[in-house]
Amino acid sequence: MPLIDWRDDFQTGIASLDHEHRAMIGLLNEMAAALPPENATAQISEFLGEVYAKIQAHFALEERIMREHRYAGFAAHKADHERLLDELREIMESHQADAGFDYRGALSKRLADWFMIHFHEFDAKLHELMP
Repeated sequence: MPLIDWRDDFQTGIASLDHEHRAMIGLLNEMAAALPPENATAQISEFLGEVYAKIQAHFALEERIMREHRYAGFAAHKADHERLLDELREIMESHQADAGFDYRGALSKRLADWFMIHFHEFDAKLHELMP
């Protein structure tokens, strides 16, 4: 079962970002599918670290594009990115504190909820950057 399913309404209309979003969701799902079903604490910690790094790198790209275009909604958009990164850190800390913590359920729900809201409230407006 994937962590998050790609949906066409996640598209922004900016080809490079849409490609990046689709690739990121695919990568997260591939990484999650490769984890062993048992509680392999070190592998899970590594996985969560990779998820965090991949999402953080994507946000850096998106934020660079917004800064280059002097996007008026930059501050609020960046704040929403930071909120997800904070929540991912909380999931990582919960897993470290309790190896039995349902990281997969927490991560799947948080990412699916966040992507749905973020794409509609923030990323969908990025088409304004297009000339």
